[in-house]
Amino acid sequence: MDFPGTGGEFARHLLNRLNLESVVVEPTMLGDHYDPSTRTVRLSKANFEGRSLSAVVIAAHEVGHAMQDASGYRPLQTRTRLAMLAGKFEKVGVWMMVLAPVMVILVRSPAVVVIEIGVAMIILSMSLVMHLVTLPVELDASFRRAMPLLAAGRYLDDKDLPAARSILRAAALTYVAAAAMTMLNVSRWLRILRF
Repeated sequence: MDFPGTGGEFARHLLNRLNLESVVVEPTMLGDHYDPSTRTVRLSKANFEGRSLSAVVIAAHEVGHAMQDASGYRPLQTRTRLAMLAGKFEKVGVWMMVLAPVMVILVRSPAVVVIEIGVAMIILSMSLVMHLVTLPVELDASFRRAMPLLAAGRYLDDKDLPAARSILRAAALTYVAAAAMTMLNVSRWLRILRF
């Protein structure tokens, strides 16, 4: 089913309706997200230009994050800080893991290498914590913000509401998949190092 406007146009409409005119809406190649540092809703090309139920619902979800930001929603602020830290620490953790064999040769002390690997694993696991903190933020954006906007504004037919809920659930649960990938990555390093 095609909607009269694109996902990008719908996001702009919702933001204007919520008096969030200063929030920018733009296409991105990095996947749908809201950037609190620049106050920007970014939608994939398919959702920015799309006229599908999915494009409209994902746009509403990302506007939900803009609503969180505008209201000073603390879990979003916490997630934003953790995401910045996790990204930096993850790079350090990867380098520590890559350099572990070099440390074995240079130091020739198993204790130092074990400590280095332990610290690296803790650092890599920080992104897991970030993903767990993110889940309530995503659920709030989907079901306390986007869904009420869609229902109250009568933007969707009643028959489309169950599919919209499924799309919003999927948007929220992408971080559960990311957390699982982080756990797999940590376990892969443990297997490589035979712990």
